[in-house]
Amino acid sequence: MRMLIIGGTGGMGQWFTKFFLSHGYDVIVWGSSGKTEIADQMGVEFATDLDREIREADVVIITVPIDITTRVIKETAPKMKQGSLIMDLTSIKAEPVNAMRKYAPEGVEVLGTHPMFGPSIPTLQGQIVIMSPTKGRCDKWFPIMHDLFEESGAHIEIIDPEEHDQFVSVVQGLTHFAYITIGTTFKSLDFDVSKSRRFMSPVYEIMVDFVGRILGQNPYLYAHIQMKNKQVLKVHEAFISECNLLSNIVRQEDTEAFCKKMTEAAAHFKDTASALHRSDKLINAKIAEFEEMIASVGRERGLLHNYSGVTHVGIIEKVTPRTVTLSKGDRTVALRTENIRLLNDAELKKWKIDNLTHPTRDISALIPAGADPLTIEKVIACDERIVSVSIIDKYSGISDERLSVTYRIT
Repeated sequence: MRMLIIGGTGGMGQWFTKFFLSHGYDVIVWGSSGKTEIADQMGVEFATDLDREIREADVVIITVPIDITTRVIKETAPKMKQGSLIMDLTSIKAEPVNAMRKYAPEGVEVLGTHPMFGPSIPTLQGQIVIMSPTKGRCDKWFPIMHDLFEESGAHIEIIDPEEHDQFVSVVQGLTHFAYITIGTTFKSLDFDVSKSRRFMSPVYEIMVDFVGRILGQNPYLYAHIQMKNKQVLKVHEAFISECNLLSNIVRQEDTEAFCKKMTEAAAHFKDTASALHRSDKLINAKIAEFEEMIASVGRERGLLHNYSGVTHVGIIEKVTPRTVTLSKGDRTVALRTENIRLLNDAELKKWKIDNLTHPTRDISALIPAGADPLTIEKVIACDERIVSVSIIDKYSGISDERLSVTYRIT
């Protein structure tokens, strides 16, 4: 099945290129930057004749900045063949779906899609994908894409494009706006975020990390999410009005009014107990990794740096709330705890297999004739220092009571 991803050299384009490649699609990518080296790195073809690829593709996916999505759809859809699918991956749905319906010829199916994740996630497992199929114009392709995403572990939500934009104006529009405003407030106050980490609670630290997560991404994407969804401005107005109202209550030191507002909001929220339990799980997961690091002092562990991708392996010498000190042979390295992830035993073993030199030795042993050589092989394999073990020879001619077994151990 031939698939063209327009915007395939961008972050989400690369993610979905790899995803569809892994599911047997013949993927071709195109990007306005002309970065053919990105296509080379992914092992796919870069479309040198875009019009031809559009005409020949069974599926065309549009994953470009929101502000040019409609124009790209207008230029692309009319060229597509009968029985093919045009599909967008945009954060808003009404405008691109309407454009696909308008410009795609009869016989070309239309599917609006919004992956509720970014390109940093490793798999679809546990992720939400929102789909807006066009009734009567997606009978063939909607089940194919739905089942592919669902079988890959995604949770699928099916929703009308206009209703999607209404929900997303809060789910993304409000939350992004609030986080970005917290970040700009830090700047306005000339507030030292790094220094504040010395005094932070787990809840504050998680909140600050989410602010940093948003601020560290493509600002144009977040600008377009705010500006291209027509529902967002009225959400801003409601948010700013509530901020002003609550600020005035604080200024007047009206405790009863403050408690009334908070109690009413909690009643509208409804299930605050479940929210507490879910957030406790997030906090406890953060604490659990720190406690495991403390328990690992004096042991060999692997620490993956989240940003550089470098894995540091050595003996953990010291753990503080902010740093982990690792002894690596004749030198030590101090790593910030928020920048690293502790590898589990299987991950550490795989790293050693992939990165270290492993001598192989053939060792012969005399075992009782009634002993099981395979059981001994399994026992040897339990040693964490062993990469692999196999039986390469058995000889019973020494005596009736002894069996000679040769194990190849790496």
